[in-house]
Amino acid sequence: MANYRKLWWTLIAVLAVTFALLGYFGVEVYRKAPPIPDRVVSESGELLMTHDSILDGQTAWQSVGGMQLGSIWGHGAYQAPDWTADWLHRELLAWLELAAQEEFGVPFEQLDGRDQQALQHDLKVAYRTNSYNADADTLVLSERRAQAIAQTAAYYSALFSDEPSLRSTRESYAMKENTLPSDARRDVLTQFFFWTAWAAATERPEGGATYTNNWPHEPLIDNVPTAENIIWSIVSIILLLAGIGFLVWAWSFLRKHDEEEPKAPAKDPLSLVNLTPSQRALGKYLFLVMALFVFQVFIGGFTAHYTVEGQQFYGIDISQWFPYSLVRTWH
Repeated sequence: MANYRKLWWTLIAVLAVTFALLGYFGVEVYRKAPPIPDRVVSESGELLMTHDSILDGQTAWQSVGGMQLGSIWGHGAYQAPDWTADWLHRELLAWLELAAQEEFGVPFEQLDGRDQQALQHDLKVAYRTNSYNADADTLVLSERRAQAIAQTAAYYSALFSDEPSLRSTRESYAMKENTLPSDARRDVLTQFFFWTAWAAATERPEGGATYTNNWPHEPLIDNVPTAENIIWSIVSIILLLAGIGFLVWAWSFLRKHDEEEPKAPAKDPLSLVNLTPSQRALGKYLFLVMALFVFQVFIGGFTAHYTVEGQQFYGIDISQWFPYSLVRTWH
C-alpha cells in the first residue's frame, strides 16, 4: 500500500478538483438558466401563455419521446429536426412576411435588397432585445411577433396531428400519425417550443450573447459563434491533445520498468480456482445475457430502418404500435 500512496493521493487530488469544477459549473448553469416568465403577454395585454402552460408543454414534449424525437437546444436525436432551431427559423420568416405586408403591401421576396435589409435589421433588433421584466416576471411581445408565433404554432399543431398535407413530413421525421392527439396538449407543446426559441434568440441582460450563447446558428438575427466560443473550443482541443501527449510521455519515461519480465505460470491461474455455488448458479443467466445482446442487435437494426421508411417496416405500418421514439429508447 505504501508504494501506491502517492498514486492514491494523486487520484484523490484529481477527483477533488474535477468534482469541484463540476459542482461550480453545475451551480452556474442552474443560476444562469433562462427564466420561464410567469406571464407572456402581447403589447395590448393579451395573455399568450403562462409559466405553468410552458412547463405543461415540456411535459407534452416528453410524453412523445422527448429527446428521442427531434431535439431541444441540440441535445437529442436528429431524425426529426431540432425543434428550437426549426421553430426559430419559421417564426423569423413569418415575422418578415408580416412586416413586408404591413409596411410595403407585398411579400418579402418581392422587396428590393435595401428594403429587405431594413426589415432584417428591424428583425434582429426585435428578437435580440430582451423584453423580459424580471420584477414583474412578465415577458412582453409585440403584436407582430404574437402573430408570427400564432402562425408558427399552427404549423406545429398540424405536424403533431394527423393533418394529411404534412404526412410526408411526418414520415421523413419518423413521426407516427397523430403523434399528440389532444388539441390542448398540442397547444401547450407549441408554447414550450416558443420558449426554447425565445431563449435562443434573446440576449441576456448583460448583453453580448443569447441565453443559449448564440445557439443555434441563425444568420437572420446574427446568431453566430461568439469569440469566447471559438477561443475556448480551440483551447479545449489544445489541452486535450497536450494532456494525451503528457500521458504518453509520462508512461514512456517516468514509470518504473521491471528489471525482469514476469514468468508465465505453468497452469492457467483461473483453472486453480474452485467455483462457489453462487458462481455456478450465475451460469444459468448466460443465455439471458446472450438473448439481450441479440435483441439489442435486432432492435438497433429495426430503429435504423426508420431512417428509410419513417412509419413502416418493409411496407407494414408499425409506427402506431412501435413508434421511432419508443424503439430508440429501448435501443
